[in-house]
Formats: sequence, structure tokens, C-alpha cells
Amino acid sequence: MKAALRWSGCAATLVLVLGSIGPAAGAQPATPEGRAVAAATAVFAGGCFWCMEADFEKLPGVIGAQSGYTGGRTPNPGYHQVSAGGTGHTEAVSVSYDPAQVSYRQLVEYFWRHIDPTVKDRQFCDVGTQYRSAIYWRNETERRIIEASRDALLRSGKLPQVFTEIAAASTFYPAEEYHQDYYRKNPIRYAYYRHRCGRDARVAEVWGDQ
Repeated sequence: MKAALRWSGCAATLVLVLGSIGPAAGAQPATPEGRAVAAATAVFAGGCFWCMEADFEKLPGVIGAQSGYTGGRTPNPGYHQVSAGGTGHTEAVSVSYDPAQVSYRQLVEYFWRHIDPTVKDRQFCDVGTQYRSAIYWRNETERRIIEASRDALLRSGKLPQVFTEIAAASTFYPAEEYHQDYYRKNPIRYAYYRHRCGRDARVAEVWGDQ
């Protein structure tokens, strides 16, 4: 992440980064009541992964979200490579969730309403193939759910077109530690970026009160 403030990509001035707020790596997730959870994962790309992480972690049944890179051709990419647009990857999030509380179908529906599916190779102020929206399926059941959901949106007439990519999941590379939980570690800078990027205003314009 560059030290200069800029709005091409979800990168702002880097400040002192605290340790990860989420559970320790390898720890088995549990509910507040202490019940162990057999977690499932789902991968989505919706522009800035800071914002996607923050949005999904508000959804009941989601255990956590991890920022990373997927859908590209360069092994072990870093932020500067991906943000330059030369690796084919998207900024994405791997969402860990409890299927007993929230279904994959509900995750997909939630995702649509936190992005702008009507634009190609961009999301909000972030422009380039690395910021394209995408849903990455892991099996045929997930693929059918995604396609049915997309087709229902188009039939409804709510959206004139949908450019969101639907693709088979490939290797997900976790982003650098300073990107993880950025919205919690640096809430002021995160809020400033999100506002300046026009994300919430555009989501409201596309989806209204949905």
C-alpha cells in the first residue's frame, strides 16, 4: 500500500496496524454460546475488499471474512501486483459462515445488494478488471443458485444488465495482514475512503430500500 492518499483502489494512508482482531489462525470457530460450528466458505468479489469484508461481517450467521486475491493467473500475488491490474485477479473476500444460520442462497442475495452489478470491470470509484464483481462457485449446486438468482434479477426488471462474473473457484490468496479487518483497525480512514468512493450512495441508487 502506498503512503500517498489516493482513490484508485481501496488504499489510503497507511497507519500503525494492530494485530489481527479475528480468531487465531487454525482456531475452530464457535458461537457466543460456545457451540462449535461446522463452517462453510464462499468467495465473492465486489470491488474494495475492505468494504466487502465489513459488509459481510454484519450479516448474522457469518463467522468472519478474509480479504484476498483470486481468479487470476499469477501465483502468490501481492497487493501492488493486483492493484496494478496485471495479474488477472480480483480483490475478493472468503466468507466463513454457519450454514445452520445463513444459507448460501442468502449470501448471494446479500452480495447483490451491496454492489453495483450493472457496470463492467469496476466498482464505484475503483476501475479496472481487478475490481470487477464476481461470484466464485465451488460446486454445481452453488453455480445453479447463483445463475438462478441472477436470472431472477434480470426478469424482475430491476436491473438493466448484470456484468457480474460467475466463475469456478480457484486458489484464494489471503491479502497482506494490514488489509485484514482494515475497517476495524483504521475506522476513520476506512469511513473516509468509503464515503469518497461513493459506495453507499450508488448502492442506494441501484437498490433503493431493498
